[in-house]
Amino acid sequence: MSEAAATLSATAPPGVAAGRDTAMPLSLNPYLSFRDNAREAMTFYQSVLGGELVFDEFGSIPEMAPEGEGHLIMHAQLTTDDGMVLMASDSPASMPYTAPAGFSVSISGDDEAQLQSYWDALSAGGTVVMPYETPPWGGTFGMFTDRFGIDWMIAYFAGEPGAQ
Repeated sequence: MSEAAATLSATAPPGVAAGRDTAMPLSLNPYLSFRDNAREAMTFYQSVLGGELVFDEFGSIPEMAPEGEGHLIMHAQLTTDDGMVLMASDSPASMPYTAPAGFSVSISGDDEAQLQSYWDALSAGGTVVMPYETPPWGGTFGMFTDRFGIDWMIAYFAGEPGAQ
């Protein structure tokens, strides 16, 4: 940690991030791990979901940059205009890496056209596990693994919220 960052962290009150003057609410966000293609994946997700995408490379902190891998992504964050947040990073060759498994990124809501467009774009080039169609509980639901190996679920909830 740089001296400036350490000073900011040390002076921030509990529950307040360095450089902020108010507490930040808790959030739960998917954080995706890639071997070396986080930039490509997150740029693709931004092209589909919109929003602001920020990258921090390992090379931005020289003491953390593995030799020849400073270009890899240490942290990426996509924040959409709808408030969705998706984070990711690369895993340098010196770190163990296991392909993501056992979870899905889920997008759901009541905007049928928007959810259909997410399905169409995100599933392109991937593998459909369950087609995006009407399930027994109503609405529309589907599952796929995208071209980057990430599992997704898309759900359109027709009618009253909580009715599904």
